[in-house]
Amino acid sequence: MNAASLIKISDAVALGLHTMYYLSTHMDKLSSTKEIASTFSISENHLAKILQRLVKLGLVQSIRGPKGGFSLAKAGSEITLLDIFQAIEGPLEVADCLLSKPLCGGGHNCVLFSGLLEDLNTQIKDYMEKKKLSDLKNVFDS
Repeated sequence: MNAASLIKISDAVALGLHTMYYLSTHMDKLSSTKEIASTFSISENHLAKILQRLVKLGLVQSIRGPKGGFSLAKAGSEITLLDIFQAIEGPLEVADCLLSKPLCGGGHNCVLFSGLLEDLNTQIKDYMEKKKLSDLKNVFDS
């Protein structure tokens, strides 16, 4: 089992997080959808939909035209990973059960995990709420 199988984040959220990180490391210029999609080897159409969500919620600004593109709408120190997640997926709910309808009451009464899921979800939400774009290491400098 690999780490990715323990925590599931949608492709849209993963792309949104990477795109926001990319924009935070290219603050000196506007970045086109084509440029970002090429960097991550992803579909321009899929990326365009993600960028629309980020623009709509004020995390990214869009400039139209031949010299247009995208840039952060706020400083990286003002944007958390949770802001990005929620812009794409909506509010992050802390789950305490693997099932849509708990059979054993969930939470600390869970016959399988006895509160572990709730604790892990809370830790992940807290991490994403505290971690800012500006805290991330710049991998594009190399």
